[in-house]
Amino acid sequence: MLQVKTFCFSPFQENTYVVSDEVSNCVIIDPGCYDAAEEQELSDYIRKAELKPLHLLNTHGHVDHVFGNKYVAETYGLKPEIHRKDLPVLDSLLQVSRLYNLKAQASPQPGVFLEEGDQIRLGKSVLDIVFTPGHSPGSICFICHPQQLVIGGDVLFRDSIGRTDLPGGDHETLLESIRKKLFTLPDDYTVYPGHGIPTTIGHEKKHNPFLNS
Repeated sequence: MLQVKTFCFSPFQENTYVVSDEVSNCVIIDPGCYDAAEEQELSDYIRKAELKPLHLLNTHGHVDHVFGNKYVAETYGLKPEIHRKDLPVLDSLLQVSRLYNLKAQASPQPGVFLEEGDQIRLGKSVLDIVFTPGHSPGSICFICHPQQLVIGGDVLFRDSIGRTDLPGGDHETLLESIRKKLFTLPDDYTVYPGHGIPTTIGHEKKHNPFLNS
């Protein structure tokens, strides 16, 4: 049984997730910790819960989701795992941060490129990877079917969708990703988004104005 812990980090109010299993292994998804206090908050939780981080996973490479890549990589001896198509996005971290007048440290290069159909095994549970481009060229979601949960990055939000005006974004591609990869899931699947509160597939099918027009 997986446990999902959420942290809200950085000026972008980004959701960082620590997903742990029944034997205290965990994965860190989209570490957005921006400063030393947020890095400490993340590490304190992992230490107090006596967790062992096995993977550093990125749903995509935008700055707010990878601010903490370097810290997590160095602290836990991990390399980022991301879709190959988002490598240019990840590599633009310093340049984009300067545009926002924010400080950042370059992310380590990925150790693994994730593709649709790959799986992340965590104890007795599995996170299936689906390719959901549109917000960025290589956006992916992590789905645990037995627990009916989706870690979705910036693909789908409660009553909204990810922005598509950044380099590599495409509105119609994003809508297609949501309809074909997420809206085919049962209504009671919970979506943990990259920003804001969780939602469900059923709620978004009924109420999301971007997908019901």
